[in-house]
Amino acid sequence: MTVAEKKDLKVIVFQLKDEEYAIEVDYVTSIEKMQKITRIPGVPSYIKGVMNLRGVIIPVVDLRSRFQLEEIDYEENTRILVLNKDGDEIGFIVDGANDVIDISSTDIEPTPEVVGGVKEEYLRGVVKMGDRLFTLLHLEKILPKVKD
Repeated sequence: MTVAEKKDLKVIVFQLKDEEYAIEVDYVTSIEKMQKITRIPGVPSYIKGVMNLRGVIIPVVDLRSRFQLEEIDYEENTRILVLNKDGDEIGFIVDGANDVIDISSTDIEPTPEVVGGVKEEYLRGVVKMGDRLFTLLHLEKILPKVKD
């Protein structure tokens, strides 16, 4: 189902660097504070390892690293968005999770060719709400890349 086919979309807005991004809240199972991550040898550098979340082992990806943004030390506001897509759980490390909002498909505009250095293929569009602007991520494009 495309964004245009949906009337309204509920998204969680999170921060990476100086930009705000959004992902559909339907995929988000929880938002966790940073916790111990066990490194796994031989995986791409953007996969930080795995965490044990209430008895479930979940791979954790640093979205800054995945999007080739400068890495920073994790801070008090750093969060792990735990997502579930087709039964697979994965954690995304983000600089902060801001809020949950409803957007209309009319608020979504095509993605410009360059958006903060993040590859266009990962993006579904740009959402403009008043003076606020954030990028809607295309989870289906990010996850298959994480699994290879």
